[in-house]
Amino acid sequence: MIRRLVIGLIALLSLETTLLALDLAFPPDLSRAERSSAVVLDHDGGWLRALPVERGRWRIRADLDRTDPRFLKRVVAVEDARFYAHPGVDPVSLVRAVGAAAVTGHVRSGASTLTMQTARLLTPHRRSVVGKLMEMARAVQLEARFSKRQILALYLTLAPYGGNLEGVRAASLAYFGHGPESLTDGEQALLIALPQAPEARRPDRRPEGARAARRRVLALLAHHDVLTQAEAEEAAGEPVPGRTPFPALAWQVSGELARAAPRGQASVVSTLDASLQTRLEALAARTAAAQGPDATAALIVVEIRTRAVRAAVASAGRDRPGGWIDMTRALRSPGSALKPFIYAFAFDDGLAAPDTLIQDQPKRFADYQPENFDRTFHGPVTAREALNYSLNIPAVETLDRIGPEAFQSRLEATGVKLVRPEAGFADPGLSLALGGEGISLRDMATLYAALGDDGLAKPLAFTEAEATQRPKQAGMRLVRAETARQILDILRETPTPKGRAPSALTQGAAHMAYKTGTSYGFRDAVAAGVVGGYALVAWTGRADGGARGGLTGRDAALPLLFDAADVLSAPDGAAHPIAPKQAPLALQKLQQASDGPRLIFPPDGAVVQADGLGPKSRGLVLAAAGQRLTWYVDGAEQPADQASGQVVWRPAAAGFYHLQVVDDQGRAVTARVRVKGE
Repeated sequence: MIRRLVIGLIALLSLETTLLALDLAFPPDLSRAERSSAVVLDHDGGWLRALPVERGRWRIRADLDRTDPRFLKRVVAVEDARFYAHPGVDPVSLVRAVGAAAVTGHVRSGASTLTMQTARLLTPHRRSVVGKLMEMARAVQLEARFSKRQILALYLTLAPYGGNLEGVRAASLAYFGHGPESLTDGEQALLIALPQAPEARRPDRRPEGARAARRRVLALLAHHDVLTQAEAEEAAGEPVPGRTPFPALAWQVSGELARAAPRGQASVVSTLDASLQTRLEALAARTAAAQGPDATAALIVVEIRTRAVRAAVASAGRDRPGGWIDMTRALRSPGSALKPFIYAFAFDDGLAAPDTLIQDQPKRFADYQPENFDRTFHGPVTAREALNYSLNIPAVETLDRIGPEAFQSRLEATGVKLVRPEAGFADPGLSLALGGEGISLRDMATLYAALGDDGLAKPLAFTEAEATQRPKQAGMRLVRAETARQILDILRETPTPKGRAPSALTQGAAHMAYKTGTSYGFRDAVAAGVVGGYALVAWTGRADGGARGGLTGRDAALPLLFDAADVLSAPDGAAHPIAPKQAPLALQKLQQASDGPRLIFPPDGAVVQADGLGPKSRGLVLAAAGQRLTWYVDGAEQPADQASGQVVWRPAAAGFYHLQVVDDQGRAVTARVRVKGE
């Protein structure tokens, strides 16, 4: 007896050892799941971008924490009711399938569990008895390696949903225009039905097949008392969706974050603000278009307290020359935009003070003889005046006292990188004062954010995880706090750009501290500033570094900087209510028809609370007085409703919009409004 027991134990141990050896020798192939893409989200969870995988397929990793929990329960209920009880193969379903096949003479059910379906999705093969046995073996291997939650996430990552869509997140966004965080009953039923016959049930190409499959799933859910019959009928009446394009906000930066996501990470929560990014991308596109067919533009906005990058416009659009290049990372000449740091170091070292006199007169520094931009000289000027008016000779004189090597070393100690031209000298020279070395916009933003943070330099944060750590970090001391404040005070005194009222004369306007720069040959126009708790850097030029005639930082980049600051400083509150016994401003004067159209709603500068967003929302009724009016939103014409004659605008997302109403004589009135979602 004992001998038989020992032999049995030895045999069992041998079997287990053999199975373990086979499992180690032939592990499940997870490469297909690893070739999936993370979704990059803005700081509030809005979609920015995901990357396609091989052959342009959208295989986006499932994120169960961002998926409707009701949907997860219903997938399991329909596909594999005993999913959480079986070890990968459901013996009850298997016996039932074998018995049904023996009675009918053909296979009516494959007894596939969710784990077996996942195994087949990981390693697709032709359906056969051998293939089914392999699925079972692989399912057991998966169960040994992963939790039930991880297996469900794998299934919802790999499941096909028609065309080049794989994974529930890709399908939800493409078909419904939103992620799977919250799904209607009809949307859930369609997403459950699609993987079993994705091409025959594609809603964008086979709407009838999609409708019928959805109805069958709804009936099944009602049969199992998951839904009431009335709820199932209502869900069956939902319109069959088409397909919408994927978001592509912050294209370059989002792509960078998606590629850098750790293996298996489903979502990257960036620091970017989708609403702000959308507005600034449009602003950069308009700016570049006005500067010529070869021009592009870039912007970066940093929240100083956390160093969170709230917007990163890498180009003026992928349809423009060099539009695919991330110009926030490219090395470009800063022109005079580094001069504030020359004077900051001089103040810190006790070499000068804001009112120290410096001679602005012709002078040669060894073999280097700089000139002022306007080729005139002003005699003795204070350091404050020299920085305000960006005089070159005093800046070079000051840098000569500091030492160009020491200046560069102090910048690079904060993580900022200056790069000399390949054909340049081996050591930094006095041309540093005038933009003789390249720097990225990201590093420029790091330096100006340090000025806004009492002289402390910290790395920029592109993810919310990084941003939560920045306030806790000590940072690297660039200059003393007093010096940083002195420099900002001087920069706030810089003359305002053409067409802008001085901020001191504008009620409620923030005081921008800024500096511009223009590189040799007008190749780069740069403007950097600090305002309202943010550091901003704007650049315009050609992506190939080509020269442009006469476009200075003040003319070409500074307006973009101020426009971006305007978007940042837009009021967050609701529109002012109409005061009793006083008409709104637009109605205080009775205008004649010859005055052109008159805007009624929404008024310029209004903040409007939308009751829902997207094409299915109730929308906002646009109102104006005038004859035969045509409405435009961000340049797109808004048609009138044929039944009511009203123009109903349904914003796609929260953010800033430019509205314009034009009458039949071409007279127009415009408004810039902000839409807030629920």
